Amino acid sequence: MPTALWIAHVEVTDPEAYGRYAAGATGAIAAHGGVFLARGGRHVQLEGNDRARNVVARFPSLEAAVACYNSADYQAALAHAKGASIRDLVVVEEAN
Repeated sequence: MPTALWIAHVEVTDPEAYGRYAAGATGAIAAHGGVFLARGGRHVQLEGNDRARNVVARFPSLEAAVACYNSADYQAALAHAKGASIRDLVVVEEAN
């Protein structure tokens, strides 16, 4: 089964609330086998909409990433991000 990447492009509008999201999301992502590959840091926007924060996590499978997103722990964390950020999130299988 191919691994999957969770890719988020984020503009944080309320750093305090978003910090609560990040703290809760970290545990939920780890509990579903997710490992961060990029979390903020330098980037170069070549096309599309630029967002200051970019996050990439690898999961064991697409299903594990979606299960993480739908989990009670992640949804509880996500409640802090709503209204505290503008986000795009996609999960894509990696090529073998």
